Amino acid sequence: MSADKPRVLIVEARFYEDISDELAKGVIAVLDAAGVGYERIEVPGTFEVPAAIRYAIQSMETDASAEQYDGFIALGCVIRGETDHYDHICREASRALMDLSIDHCAAMGFGILTCENRGQAWARAAVDRKDKGADAANACLRMMELRRKFRLVAP
Repeated sequence: MSADKPRVLIVEARFYEDISDELAKGVIAVLDAAGVGYERIEVPGTFEVPAAIRYAIQSMETDASAEQYDGFIALGCVIRGETDHYDHICREASRALMDLSIDHCAAMGFGILTCENRGQAWARAAVDRKDKGADAANACLRMMELRRKFRLVAP
């Protein structure tokens, strides 16, 4: 854990900016209530989220940056289109995030929506509905607790 209060890196895919902003509202409400600091960074789409998290982990492992994070939250939305691009993006981003979580003992909150249409995405993102951003933040916080229980340090 960081020397001061815990910190989380929120990586937001901005392809559907309005949905990402709503997911972030849910995340930030949970982190603020828990007294956890955070930094938000943006990437173009869901495919780039795992790479950004890996860059942060690599930077921490090599002391290339003073930034230290105790957890990571991946936010984004993929909506099915007319081609199989959706399937590839969903599968690869999910697998890469799981690999980072396992390989680096990284506390990860998965807030990437995979939906058939914008209506489904909004129902899941909206803070007054399913609030999947809050779910991702709570998952990250729980995994941070488990890592502390097993006396593991952040990546």
